[in-house]
Amino acid sequence: MNNLIRNEYSRSILKLGIPIMIGQLGVILVSFIDNIMVGHYGTNELAAASFVNGVMSLAFVVAMGYTYGLTPLVSGAFARKDGKLKTLLISGIIASAIGGVVLMVVMGMLLLNIHLLGQPQELLPYIRPYYTIQLLSLLPVIVFNAYKQFVDGVGRTQISMMAVIASNVVNIVFNYLLIYGSWGFPKLGLVGAGLATFISRLVCLAILIFEVHFTHRFKSIFMQTGSLVGVVSKKVMQQITGIGMPSAIQMGFEAGAFSIAVVLVGWLGRVPLAAHQIAAVASTLGFMMFYGLSAAVTIMVGRHYELKQANEIRKTVKAGMQLQLVVVVFVMALLLAVKNFLGRLFTSDPEVISLVSLLVFPLITYQVFDML
Repeated sequence: MNNLIRNEYSRSILKLGIPIMIGQLGVILVSFIDNIMVGHYGTNELAAASFVNGVMSLAFVVAMGYTYGLTPLVSGAFARKDGKLKTLLISGIIASAIGGVVLMVVMGMLLLNIHLLGQPQELLPYIRPYYTIQLLSLLPVIVFNAYKQFVDGVGRTQISMMAVIASNVVNIVFNYLLIYGSWGFPKLGLVGAGLATFISRLVCLAILIFEVHFTHRFKSIFMQTGSLVGVVSKKVMQQITGIGMPSAIQMGFEAGAFSIAVVLVGWLGRVPLAAHQIAAVASTLGFMMFYGLSAAVTIMVGRHYELKQANEIRKTVKAGMQLQLVVVVFVMALLLAVKNFLGRLFTSDPEVISLVSLLVFPLITYQVFDML
């Protein structure tokens, strides 16, 4: 373990990866806080949130996978200093926005036919408005992801981390105000949770827009790389799509399996659906930690690839895998330790709590496959 930490490649991965991991854990914290507050508000609300988040996660994951195509291109251009950074930024944002609109149309059609999915009738009045808010937040999320991949690609991973942390604070405050109707705000329940998340996502995007376009930090980066001027490039958009689309499809198939599972669980009733939501939120803890380290490896590999450093690529990937093995053991041990307590964080319903403690075991098992 000590040798692993002292390894220069491991240290470089951790330097880039830890802020990404913290930022991604911040994203998960939004879901944790939402579900804790909603769960203690009512089991129907928690079950409805489970269904909507399970279905909409397909779109959010596909969107995130598509923007992955930007990271290695940015990392390579940053290493070469070839003047293409701003073109990559502009083209990446436009390509992502187009993808976001397409996803909104597809998921909007599903909303119009939501009654055909066989969910408990008593949940539909909760599902429809919450789904609508999540749908509207899809576009700012994918544009934020594009900015995030750009910022991470030039090695400034701390910036997106701080943006996510700030958005968490906003989300918690508005959850308190809008779910429970505190300080004179309307008591909106699940809709309030959706609005709080939507507002926090706009804040997250606004922070990165400000950082990239209006701070000296990025102005100096653009100057140093000869990238003060950028244009929309069809070729660059095709490159982003060529790299990002396979990633989006692969992640979409995985997320699609979970989305289908949510629909099937909904047929069993509101208690299994509520328990499934708690387990699903917990499962993302490991996934986002694995993603943070993997993103750091991607950034480093992109730079070494552009500089034709094959041996450096091998050493980086080896160090990354060793770090991932340490993380997966930690995540599995943590889930096992909290299995009887996890459900109590979200609800006081004894049926839901009991079911969650059983769901932890398959949850632990597939952490290994998420890591790989």
